[in-house]
Amino acid sequence: MNKRVLVTGASRGIGKAIALKLAQSGYDIALHFHSNVTAAADTEAELTAIGVNVSKLQFDVADRAGVKQAIENDIATHGAYYGLILNAGINRDTAFPAMTEEEWDSVIHTNLDGFYNVVHPCTMPMIQTRKGGRIITMASISGIAGNRGQVNYSASKAGIIGATKALSLELAKRKITVNCIAPGLIETDMVAEFPSDMVKELVPMRRMGKPSEIAGLANFLLSDEAAYITRQVISVNGGMI
Repeated sequence: MNKRVLVTGASRGIGKAIALKLAQSGYDIALHFHSNVTAAADTEAELTAIGVNVSKLQFDVADRAGVKQAIENDIATHGAYYGLILNAGINRDTAFPAMTEEEWDSVIHTNLDGFYNVVHPCTMPMIQTRKGGRIITMASISGIAGNRGQVNYSASKAGIIGATKALSLELAKRKITVNCIAPGLIETDMVAEFPSDMVKELVPMRRMGKPSEIAGLANFLLSDEAAYITRQVISVNGGMI
């Protein structure tokens, strides 16, 4: 039986790249999406074509009750997850003096509260398998260095880093590793309109990263070779910091 991994925000972008890479490595995928039914169906078809089992979960990561119900139902039907990739997130960028309460709250509730909402119902079932596991969170260069116009986003991602490090200490004796990937500028919808001249100015490698480069790291961190790596924040940013 293949090990099963839940990937949040898996219908497109980095999440999709991770799901496809893991499927190619033989993991069954629990594919989470929020609202894009068409994109989720397309990703499901691609995963199924690889030959792995796929279950789909639809919820808003900020909706605690909805997340809990969906995850508990999926675990009851298909079994506990070996791995969890906490990828789903949003940004609402604006200068802090002009930032509205909604822009602050929506980012914090989705990105930071989403950590609790998703990870919490997965943890005890993972422990109870007594087979170890892997939890990978997705932060950002903004959570390490901060970024103007992203006080809300930076706060949420810095919180993810702290939560990851703390949780890793609690789960280490259970052979469950907890690590964080902190991407820089990656070719996704979130940075689609980022000026190319600014990329060359900000990134020593003079290009954006590819979702596949994040997926490769996630795939390694889930592997047996990464069993002694935990509590780490690994930056993938072309040398930005």
